[in-house]
Parts: sequence; structure tokens; C-alpha cells
Amino acid sequence: MDEPRKTQGMHNAILENREKLLLSGVTEIDSFDDRTVILYTQLGELVILGRGLHVQQLSTSSGEVQIEGEIRALRYGDRDRTAPQGFLGRLLR
Repeated sequence: MDEPRKTQGMHNAILENREKLLLSGVTEIDSFDDRTVILYTQLGELVILGRGLHVQQLSTSSGEVQIEGEIRALRYGDRDRTAPQGFLGRLLR
């Protein structure tokens, strides 16, 4: 029988009416523009896709982020990537 995967942190996402996204457990924001936000949580990479996206609130001490705009997709990446890769890692991605 498979053992449950142990988590090493916490991350929550609350999406309200596809217009307001509240995130916790954010460790770093890699990049953002009006269509894409790339960030890292305690449980891995998260890419938010949409239109007119704005990072409204950011608390580095608590790891909470609020993003507003037309949110079209939340895409989780590798669970082990909790920080951006260096220049060489991006080239080889």
C-alpha cells in the first residue's frame, strides 16, 4: 500500500468569482505581468494565468498574497521547486 506523501509546509488558495485570489504559504514571487504570475509556495511552483492581473497585496512576513483580475487558470508545477531556478536552470527548462 502506498504511504501518504509528507508535506513540508502549508499552502492555501481561495478563488472568489474568478476575480480575486487569496494565497498563503507563498515564499517568493518570481515574475508577474498583466497575464501571468509565477510564484513559489511552500509546496511548490504555482503559475496563475489570466487577464488584467494585479498583485494587490503582498506580505513577505506572513507569506500571503492577493491577486485580482480575470483569473483563467492555476497551474501547479513541480512540488520540489520552492524557489526560482538560476539562469542555467531556466535555459534548460
